[in-house]
Amino acid sequence: MEQWIFALCVVGFVGLALLSFLYNAIKVVPEYQRLVVFRLGKCIGDKGPGLVLLIPFVDRAVRVDLREQVREIPHQTSITKDNAPISIDFLWYYKVLSPTDSVLQVGNFEAAAQGMATTTLRSVIGGIMLDGVLSEREHINNMLRTRLDEVTERWGVKVTNVEIREIIPPRDVQDAMNRQLSAERNRRAVVTESEGTRAASINVAEGEKQANILKAEGAKQSNILRAEGERQAQLLTAEGYAMALQQINAAAVGLDQRTITLQYFDTLKNLGGSPATKYIFPLEFTGLISEFVKGRG
Repeated sequence: MEQWIFALCVVGFVGLALLSFLYNAIKVVPEYQRLVVFRLGKCIGDKGPGLVLLIPFVDRAVRVDLREQVREIPHQTSITKDNAPISIDFLWYYKVLSPTDSVLQVGNFEAAAQGMATTTLRSVIGGIMLDGVLSEREHINNMLRTRLDEVTERWGVKVTNVEIREIIPPRDVQDAMNRQLSAERNRRAVVTESEGTRAASINVAEGEKQANILKAEGAKQSNILRAEGERQAQLLTAEGYAMALQQINAAAVGLDQRTITLQYFDTLKNLGGSPATKYIFPLEFTGLISEFVKGRG
Protein backbone atom coordinates (compact mmCIF):
# COMPACT_ATOMS: atom_id res chain seq x y z
CA MET A 1 0.00 0.00 0.00
CA GLU A 2 2.82 2.32 0.87
CA GLN A 3 4.50 1.51 -2.43
CA TRP A 4 1.35 2.53 -4.33
CA ILE A 5 1.21 5.78 -2.45
CA PHE A 6 4.87 6.45 -3.15
CA ALA A 7 4.38 5.63 -6.81
CA LEU A 8 1.42 8.01 -7.07
CA CYS A 9 3.44 10.77 -5.46
CA VAL A 10 6.29 10.23 -7.88
CA VAL A 11 3.92 10.28 -10.85
CA GLY A 12 2.26 13.43 -9.53
CA PHE A 13 5.57 15.16 -9.02
CA VAL A 14 6.74 14.20 -12.50
CA GLY A 15 3.45 15.41 -13.95
CA LEU A 16 3.73 18.76 -12.19
CA ALA A 17 7.33 19.09 -13.30
CA LEU A 18 6.31 18.31 -16.88
CA LEU A 19 3.48 20.84 -16.79
CA SER A 20 5.82 23.44 -15.35
CA PHE A 21 8.37 22.65 -18.04
CA LEU A 22 5.78 22.95 -20.80
CA TYR A 23 4.39 26.18 -19.32
CA ASN A 24 7.82 27.77 -19.25
CA ALA A 25 8.89 26.34 -22.58
CA ILE A 26 5.85 27.10 -24.74
CA LYS A 27 4.59 30.66 -25.10
CA VAL A 28 1.74 31.89 -27.31
CA VAL A 29 2.40 35.51 -28.30
CA PRO A 30 -0.51 37.64 -29.65
CA GLU A 31 -0.10 39.83 -32.72
CA TYR A 32 0.14 43.03 -30.63
CA GLN A 33 2.90 41.69 -28.35
CA ARG A 34 6.53 40.60 -28.62
CA LEU A 35 8.79 38.58 -26.33
CA VAL A 36 12.28 39.95 -25.71
CA VAL A 37 14.24 36.78 -24.86
CA PHE A 38 17.32 36.68 -22.62
CA ARG A 39 19.35 33.43 -22.70
CA LEU A 40 21.67 33.11 -19.78
CA GLY A 41 21.47 36.91 -19.40
CA LYS A 42 22.24 37.67 -23.04
CA CYS A 43 19.53 39.23 -25.22
CA ILE A 44 18.88 37.14 -28.30
CA GLY A 45 16.20 39.47 -29.75
CA ASP A 46 12.45 39.65 -29.78
CA LYS A 47 10.21 36.71 -30.68
CA GLY A 48 6.66 36.42 -31.93
CA PRO A 49 3.90 36.59 -32.77
CA GLY A 50 2.59 33.02 -32.61
CA LEU A 51 4.09 30.01 -30.86
CA VAL A 52 7.49 30.62 -29.22
CA LEU A 53 9.59 27.83 -27.65
CA LEU A 54 11.86 28.70 -24.76
CA ILE A 55 14.39 26.69 -22.76
CA PRO A 56 13.17 26.53 -19.19
CA PHE A 57 15.52 27.88 -16.53
CA VAL A 58 17.77 29.12 -19.31
CA ASP A 59 15.65 31.61 -21.24
CA ARG A 60 13.84 34.55 -19.67
CA ALA A 61 11.22 36.43 -21.65
CA VAL A 62 9.91 40.00 -21.20
CA ARG A 63 6.58 40.83 -22.80
CA VAL A 64 6.33 44.14 -24.64
CA ASP A 65 3.00 45.59 -25.82
CA LEU A 66 3.17 47.18 -29.29
CA ARG A 67 -0.21 48.90 -29.12
CA GLU A 68 -0.49 52.65 -28.74
CA GLN A 69 -0.57 53.58 -25.08
CA VAL A 70 -1.84 56.67 -23.30
CA ARG A 71 -0.50 58.08 -20.07
CA GLU A 72 -1.77 60.94 -17.94
CA ILE A 73 0.52 63.57 -16.47
CA PRO A 74 -1.31 65.03 -13.45
CA HIS A 75 -1.48 68.74 -12.72
CA GLN A 76 1.97 70.26 -12.67
CA THR A 77 2.68 73.84 -11.56
CA SER A 78 4.95 75.57 -14.05
CA ILE A 79 6.31 79.11 -14.22
CA THR A 80 5.79 81.03 -17.45
CA LYS A 81 8.31 83.37 -19.01
CA ASP A 82 6.68 86.35 -17.27
CA ASN A 83 6.88 84.57 -13.87
CA ALA A 84 3.20 83.59 -13.62
CA PRO A 85 2.49 80.24 -11.90
CA ILE A 86 0.14 78.06 -13.92
CA SER A 87 -1.16 74.52 -13.41
CA ILE A 88 -1.32 72.18 -16.43
CA ASP A 89 -2.15 68.52 -16.93
CA PHE A 90 -1.95 66.66 -20.23
CA LEU A 91 -2.17 63.28 -21.93
CA TRP A 92 0.55 61.82 -24.08
CA TYR A 93 0.33 58.88 -26.47
CA TYR A 94 3.22 56.64 -27.41
CA LYS A 95 3.91 53.43 -29.29
CA VAL A 96 6.81 50.96 -28.97
CA LEU A 97 8.63 50.58 -32.29
CA SER A 98 11.62 48.57 -31.08
CA PRO A 99 10.76 46.05 -28.32
CA THR A 100 14.40 45.21 -27.67
CA ASP A 101 15.49 48.84 -27.20
CA SER A 102 12.48 49.57 -24.96
CA VAL A 103 13.75 46.84 -22.60
CA LEU A 104 17.52 47.32 -22.90
CA GLN A 105 17.78 51.14 -23.03
CA VAL A 106 15.64 52.07 -20.03
CA GLY A 107 15.13 50.34 -16.69
CA ASN A 108 11.64 51.56 -15.82
CA PHE A 109 10.08 53.13 -18.84
CA GLU A 110 6.88 54.26 -17.07
CA ALA A 111 8.71 56.17 -14.33
CA ALA A 112 11.34 57.54 -16.71
CA ALA A 113 8.67 58.69 -19.18
CA GLN A 114 6.60 60.46 -16.52
CA GLY A 115 9.62 62.27 -15.10
CA MET A 116 10.81 63.21 -18.57
CA ALA A 117 7.32 64.49 -19.52
CA THR A 118 7.10 66.62 -16.38
CA THR A 119 10.54 68.14 -16.94
CA THR A 120 9.79 68.81 -20.60
CA LEU A 121 6.49 70.52 -19.70
CA ARG A 122 8.21 72.92 -17.32
CA SER A 123 10.89 73.63 -19.90
CA VAL A 124 8.40 74.43 -22.63
CA ILE A 125 6.11 76.54 -20.43
CA GLY A 126 9.11 78.45 -19.05
CA GLY A 127 9.81 79.84 -22.52
CA ILE A 128 6.30 81.15 -23.24
CA MET A 129 4.44 84.18 -21.89
CA LEU A 130 1.21 83.63 -19.94
CA ASP A 131 -0.99 84.97 -22.77
CA GLY A 132 0.74 82.58 -25.17
CA VAL A 133 0.13 79.62 -22.86
CA LEU A 134 -3.59 80.45 -22.70
CA SER A 135 -4.02 81.08 -26.44
CA GLU A 136 -1.48 78.78 -28.18
CA ARG A 137 -2.46 75.36 -26.87
CA GLU A 138 -1.90 73.61 -30.20
CA HIS A 139 1.59 75.11 -30.49
CA ILE A 140 2.46 73.87 -26.99
CA ASN A 141 1.14 70.41 -27.85
CA ASN A 142 3.43 70.24 -30.88
CA MET A 143 6.46 71.45 -28.88
CA LEU A 144 5.86 68.88 -26.15
CA ARG A 145 5.43 66.08 -28.66
CA THR A 146 8.62 67.03 -30.51
CA ARG A 147 10.75 67.22 -27.39
CA LEU A 148 9.36 64.04 -25.87
CA ASP A 149 9.90 62.20 -29.12
CA GLU A 150 13.52 63.33 -29.24
CA VAL A 151 14.16 61.71 -25.84
CA THR A 152 12.11 58.53 -26.29
CA GLU A 153 13.53 57.80 -29.73
CA ARG A 154 16.64 56.22 -28.21
CA TRP A 155 14.33 53.98 -26.15
CA GLY A 156 12.66 52.63 -29.29
CA VAL A 157 9.45 54.51 -28.46
CA LYS A 158 7.56 56.94 -30.71
CA VAL A 159 5.48 59.73 -29.15
CA THR A 160 2.47 60.00 -31.43
CA ASN A 161 0.47 62.79 -29.82
CA VAL A 162 0.27 65.16 -26.85
CA GLU A 163 -2.95 66.83 -25.71
CA ILE A 164 -3.16 69.45 -22.97
CA ARG A 165 -6.33 68.70 -21.05
CA GLU A 166 -6.66 71.59 -18.63
CA ILE A 167 -4.89 74.86 -17.94
CA ILE A 168 -5.59 76.60 -14.63
CA PRO A 169 -4.21 80.17 -14.51
CA PRO A 170 -3.67 82.10 -11.25
CA ARG A 171 -6.74 83.40 -9.39
CA ASP A 172 -6.15 87.06 -10.29
CA VAL A 173 -5.77 86.12 -13.95
CA GLN A 174 -9.02 84.15 -13.80
CA ASP A 175 -10.80 87.15 -12.28
CA ALA A 176 -9.39 89.43 -14.97
CA MET A 177 -10.48 86.97 -17.67
CA ASN A 178 -13.99 86.82 -16.19
CA ARG A 179 -14.19 90.62 -16.17
CA GLN A 180 -12.97 90.70 -19.74
CA LEU A 181 -15.59 88.15 -20.79
CA SER A 182 -18.32 90.15 -19.05
CA ALA A 183 -17.15 93.34 -20.75
CA GLU A 184 -17.05 91.57 -24.10
CA ARG A 185 -20.57 90.22 -23.62
CA ASN A 186 -21.79 93.69 -22.63
CA ARG A 187 -20.09 95.19 -25.66
CA ARG A 188 -21.71 92.66 -27.96
CA ALA A 189 -25.09 93.32 -26.36
CA VAL A 190 -24.68 97.09 -26.85
CA VAL A 191 -23.54 96.59 -30.44
CA THR A 192 -26.47 94.28 -31.14
CA GLU A 193 -28.90 96.73 -29.56
CA SER A 194 -27.44 99.65 -31.51
CA GLU A 195 -27.60 97.63 -34.71
CA GLY A 196 -31.27 96.91 -34.00
CA THR A 197 -31.96 100.59 -33.25
CA ARG A 198 -30.13 101.61 -36.40
CA ALA A 199 -32.07 99.13 -38.51
CA ALA A 200 -35.35 100.30 -36.95
CA SER A 201 -34.45 103.96 -37.57
CA ILE A 202 -33.57 103.16 -41.17
CA ASN A 203 -36.87 101.35 -41.63
CA VAL A 204 -38.81 104.26 -40.08
CA ALA A 205 -36.92 106.82 -42.19
CA GLU A 206 -37.46 104.72 -45.30
CA GLY A 207 -41.17 104.50 -44.49
CA GLU A 208 -41.40 108.26 -43.94
CA LYS A 209 -39.51 108.84 -47.16
CA GLN A 210 -41.87 106.62 -49.10
CA ALA A 211 -44.85 108.31 -47.41
CA ASN A 212 -43.52 111.78 -48.30
CA ILE A 213 -42.88 110.69 -51.86
CA LEU A 214 -46.40 109.33 -52.15
CA LYS A 215 -47.79 112.47 -50.51
CA ALA A 216 -45.82 114.73 -52.87
CA GLU A 217 -46.88 112.61 -55.82
CA GLY A 218 -50.51 112.92 -54.72
CA ALA A 219 -50.16 116.70 -54.26
CA LYS A 220 -48.55 116.96 -57.68
CA GLN A 221 -51.34 115.00 -59.32
CA SER A 222 -53.91 117.09 -57.41
CA ASN A 223 -52.31 120.37 -58.56
CA ILE A 224 -52.12 119.10 -62.12
CA LEU A 225 -55.77 118.14 -62.05
CA ARG A 226 -56.72 121.47 -60.42
CA ALA A 227 -54.71 123.45 -62.99
CA GLU A 228 -56.19 121.37 -65.76
CA GLY A 229 -59.67 122.11 -64.42
CA GLU A 230 -58.95 125.84 -64.16
CA ARG A 231 -57.53 125.85 -67.68
CA GLN A 232 -60.59 124.05 -68.99
CA ALA A 233 -62.82 126.54 -67.12
CA GLN A 234 -60.93 129.51 -68.52
CA LEU A 235 -61.14 128.06 -72.00
CA LEU A 236 -64.87 127.55 -71.61
CA THR A 237 -65.27 131.11 -70.24
CA ALA A 238 -63.23 132.56 -73.09
CA GLU A 239 -65.23 130.56 -75.59
CA GLY A 240 -68.43 131.93 -73.97
CA TYR A 241 -67.19 135.51 -74.22
CA ALA A 242 -66.13 134.96 -77.80
CA MET A 243 -69.52 133.57 -78.76
CA ALA A 244 -71.27 136.45 -76.94
CA LEU A 245 -69.15 139.01 -78.73
CA GLN A 246 -69.81 137.30 -82.03
CA GLN A 247 -73.57 137.52 -81.41
CA ILE A 248 -73.33 141.17 -80.30
CA ASN A 249 -71.25 141.98 -83.33
CA ALA A 250 -73.70 140.17 -85.56
CA ALA A 251 -76.58 142.15 -84.00
CA ALA A 252 -74.70 145.44 -84.17
CA VAL A 253 -74.24 145.09 -87.93
CA GLY A 254 -77.97 145.62 -88.48
CA LEU A 255 -78.27 148.71 -86.24
CA ASP A 256 -78.22 152.26 -87.63
CA GLN A 257 -77.23 155.49 -85.93
CA ARG A 258 -80.75 156.33 -84.82
CA THR A 259 -81.28 153.04 -83.10
CA ILE A 260 -78.13 153.61 -81.10
CA THR A 261 -79.29 157.13 -80.22
CA LEU A 262 -82.61 155.77 -78.98
CA GLN A 263 -80.68 153.37 -76.79
CA TYR A 264 -78.79 156.31 -75.31
CA PHE A 265 -82.05 158.14 -74.63
CA ASP A 266 -83.40 155.09 -72.93
CA THR A 267 -80.29 155.03 -70.78
CA LEU A 268 -80.77 158.72 -69.95
CA LYS A 269 -84.33 157.97 -68.93
CA ASN A 270 -83.05 155.38 -66.50
CA LEU A 271 -80.48 157.81 -65.19
CA GLY A 272 -83.15 160.41 -64.56
CA GLY A 273 -84.90 158.11 -62.19
CA SER A 274 -81.80 157.82 -59.99
CA PRO A 275 -81.25 160.14 -56.96
CA ALA A 276 -77.90 161.41 -58.31
CA THR A 277 -77.56 165.18 -58.93
CA LYS A 278 -74.54 165.05 -61.23
CA TYR A 279 -74.25 163.22 -64.55
CA ILE A 280 -71.32 162.79 -66.86
CA PHE A 281 -72.01 162.29 -70.55
CA PRO A 282 -69.45 161.10 -73.03
CA LEU A 283 -68.51 163.41 -75.88
CA GLU A 284 -69.87 160.99 -78.42
CA PHE A 285 -73.34 161.40 -76.89
CA THR A 286 -73.58 165.14 -77.91
CA GLY A 287 -72.60 164.19 -81.41
CA LEU A 288 -75.36 161.60 -81.53
CA ILE A 289 -77.97 164.14 -80.35
CA SER A 290 -76.98 166.62 -83.00
CA GLU A 291 -77.22 163.93 -85.65
CA PHE A 292 -80.56 162.83 -84.31
CA VAL A 293 -81.92 166.47 -84.41
CA LYS A 294 -80.72 166.99 -87.94
CA GLY A 295 -82.37 163.84 -89.01
CA ARG A 296 -85.73 164.83 -87.59
CA GLY A 297 -85.54 168.32 -89.17
